[in-house]
Amino acid sequence: MRLVKRVSIMGVTGSIGKSAQSVIRAANAAEYGVHFAVEAVASGRDVAGLAEAAMSMGAKVAVIADERALPDLRDALAGTGIEAAGGVQALAEAASRPVDRVLAAVSGAAGLGSTLAAIRAGNDVALANKESIVCAGEILKAEARRTDARIVPVDSEHNAIFQVLDTSRAPEGIILTASGGPFRTASLEEMRRATPEVAAAHPNWSMGIKNSIDSATLMNKALELIEACYLFDMAEDRIEVVVHRQSIVHSFVRYPDGSVLAQLGVTDMRTPIAHALCWPDPVRTEVPRLDLAATARLDFEAVDEERFPAIRLARQAASHGCMASTVFNSANEAAVAAFVGRKCGFLDISYVVEKTLDSFCDGRFGASHTDGLSLDTVTALDAKARQVATELLAQSVG
Repeated sequence: MRLVKRVSIMGVTGSIGKSAQSVIRAANAAEYGVHFAVEAVASGRDVAGLAEAAMSMGAKVAVIADERALPDLRDALAGTGIEAAGGVQALAEAASRPVDRVLAAVSGAAGLGSTLAAIRAGNDVALANKESIVCAGEILKAEARRTDARIVPVDSEHNAIFQVLDTSRAPEGIILTASGGPFRTASLEEMRRATPEVAAAHPNWSMGIKNSIDSATLMNKALELIEACYLFDMAEDRIEVVVHRQSIVHSFVRYPDGSVLAQLGVTDMRTPIAHALCWPDPVRTEVPRLDLAATARLDFEAVDEERFPAIRLARQAASHGCMASTVFNSANEAAVAAFVGRKCGFLDISYVVEKTLDSFCDGRFGASHTDGLSLDTVTALDAKARQVATELLAQSVG
């Protein structure tokens, strides 16, 4: 008798979603182990990719977030028996369908609604959308406590921590590893001249454009620091970040007796995805096995905060609470979009995030971390932060 796991995948056509498809197809093709039954799949606007994923995995419903593309999706799925739906509300309804786990992989703050809907429905969530917990960690955790939904991290670093946490003793601290991205040894002048293509060329990981740019600025690691605060109930000053160019050690956990536990593995997102989809049950993947002799050495170095101020800014946001974290994330999303659109330079990203965050912390938003937190508050803050960031971008390139 094979163990059946019912899953839904929000963000099935992105890099995480495609890796999840690979995990599911390999598991379902095996003669033993876990079998995945796919309930719902969703994408932002990739109709062809969504339809192909839905048909190949036998999903019951496919949802396109851009409702204007719904007629095309219906045409692509005609005669398959797969239900087609569109729009933000349909996305939330799909995430609410009863399953064993919802993979929350919609990129950016746009993923918050479906992630929250899944948790409110009592579904366990495999969380790949770090922006959701950065912007609304307090809300998501409160809802998870109310519904007994479990949040299992998918980010390789947080999944590593999740795997090595010893529940019999409290950890002393966490060490997150960062690859350093494509500019690990670059000068500020080289970074100033960088194009989106150069910034997106990650040396170790294959990711979408947003995550690749975030890795180049270390904003990805900064967001992960805030995420770790919420996931593991830990203050930011107990979380370290070190640069580890090989990306073999995905994270460490320190304990009061002086021991440090680490999780190691090859640079392949299928490992944390498979673990998060199946935990606490084991699952086998086709991921290449780590060859320590071939790896030969593991290097670690401190973060250069002059070239990469993102970690310092994340600590500032985390120390001011959830609302500041929302501002931090939203300003970054606005700045990255401008950089990808060639409307600003690479170094402008961190500059705009810092100035937007300072504006909030100085009380110039008309809201503070002492105000009541709600989804409406998060939405309003997100819009305000993007507005301030856009104005700063206009000034910086004017």
